[in-house]
Amino acid sequence: MARELRVPVPVRCAGAWFAMLVGANLPATAIAQAPCPGIHVKILNIRNSIGTVACALFESPEGFPTEFLLAATNVMVIKIRKSQARCDFEGIPPGTYAMAVIHDENMNRKLDANWLGIPTEGYGFSNNATGALGPPAFSAASFRYDGQNVELTMRLKY
Repeated sequence: MARELRVPVPVRCAGAWFAMLVGANLPATAIAQAPCPGIHVKILNIRNSIGTVACALFESPEGFPTEFLLAATNVMVIKIRKSQARCDFEGIPPGTYAMAVIHDENMNRKLDANWLGIPTEGYGFSNNATGALGPPAFSAASFRYDGQNVELTMRLKY
């Protein structure tokens, strides 16, 4: 009876990073390696590099998408580089999720809106979901995650 050796994801990913560092002088084809299992989100159409981008991953409709600091399963706040950003959520269990992203230009940890309630900062949702008179429903933005790599590309709207 053969025993299966299970290496935790962070250890495997650390090994991948070490291999990349050691092989930094090798041609790119020699070190091509898949990213660690997770939900990888590339954010495009950011109007400037001011402020941060907040990526919020939700596992239920509760609080989606407006209460991202309180209700999201995972929140990642990152700097913007050349009008692009990337959020990598690793170690996420399989399930159904929805993603909300905001461009927090003034870094006040919320999506600012004008007096009519129309957002004045960038925002986006997984599946490019939209709502009729407000944000989309969780079901419109949700996607299945099977524990492998998922690559999402989101474009912000202003």
